[in-house]
Amino acid sequence: MQFRDLKKQYQVLKPQIDEAVTKVMTDCNFISGTQVKELEKRLAEYVGVKHCITCANGTDALELAERAYNIGKGDAVFVPDFTFFSTAETVADLGAEPVFVDVEEDSFNMSPAALEAAIKKVLEKGELKPRAVVPVDLFGQPADFEEIFRIAEKYGLVVIEDGAQGFGGRIGDKRACSFGDIATTSFFPAKPLGCYGDGGAVFTDDDETADLIRSLAVHGKSKTDKYENLQLGMNSRLDTIQAAILDIKLTAFIDHELDGVNRAARIYSEKLNGAVEVPEIKEGYYSSWAQYTIKLKDSETRSRVQAALKEQGIPSMIYYPRGMHQQGAFKNIPYEGQCPVTESLCSRVLALPMHPYMEENDIELVCETIVKTI
Repeated sequence: MQFRDLKKQYQVLKPQIDEAVTKVMTDCNFISGTQVKELEKRLAEYVGVKHCITCANGTDALELAERAYNIGKGDAVFVPDFTFFSTAETVADLGAEPVFVDVEEDSFNMSPAALEAAIKKVLEKGELKPRAVVPVDLFGQPADFEEIFRIAEKYGLVVIEDGAQGFGGRIGDKRACSFGDIATTSFFPAKPLGCYGDGGAVFTDDDETADLIRSLAVHGKSKTDKYENLQLGMNSRLDTIQAAILDIKLTAFIDHELDGVNRAARIYSEKLNGAVEVPEIKEGYYSSWAQYTIKLKDSETRSRVQAALKEQGIPSMIYYPRGMHQQGAFKNIPYEGQCPVTESLCSRVLALPMHPYMEENDIELVCETIVKTI
């Protein structure tokens, strides 16, 4: 059994993907080919924003968005404590200080109450300027943007949506990657919409910001002269082969893959509810299920369940075994023990196989193994 079955996905989409990749190689438009612009247009329309700027990976997308708002030394940027490392890494790379915010027990996403408490602490100390908040759409479900925006407006913060795991998720009719003042996503192969390598994108409605990011992503060049560089940028482009693959996969994602992962999630929850704590999707929210993450009683129970799954040839993963404040790279960043929910989750969460092409009998085997082991 595969954790995320990219082999099966390729088998389903093989004729279209092979044709698209062959065209790129035949035309020899490997960098900035027409497929890149066409994909950006489709992605922007799907998300519901004016501009999509693709780049080399999701981490670069975050850095580009933060650089567009001049995040840097002396700034406090509020990030969830329960997330992948790059959410905080890019903040620190730019010289700003990540401030770790606890998450909600049910959604795994940033807690608005904890966010406001963290902002107040920073203001009380007076050493940093609160500048931005980076909510993460963790495991496929968008963060609570209504409350986060209310708090951000109150304190004058920029909202940078990290939609690396949330692409395809919704609140009502509004899609992930359209909630922030600016938003980013990742096309890492295991993401809801993934390529066959690395890739990322930034989304914005602001024309000037879009122009700046396009420049920053290609060495800070001007719009009119590729050899005139207006600022120090970076080399971060989505190559044409990956764009061609993503164009095919985006069609499948819209046509049936989102329905597929939601079908799998429903079956999981029906069979596991009562035996373990199953993921909760808030009313009016829709998840793209980057992960299907259960909560177990404690770390000992998790180890026992994971071992039983392994015996049956069933892969499982722990996202995440430690919070941001527990990462060695951040050992010198002040921490006041304000993330108890994160610490609890890190000891109890377990992600199960999840992808659009899961067979019901595979889901049943996973669930039967867990229920017998609990």
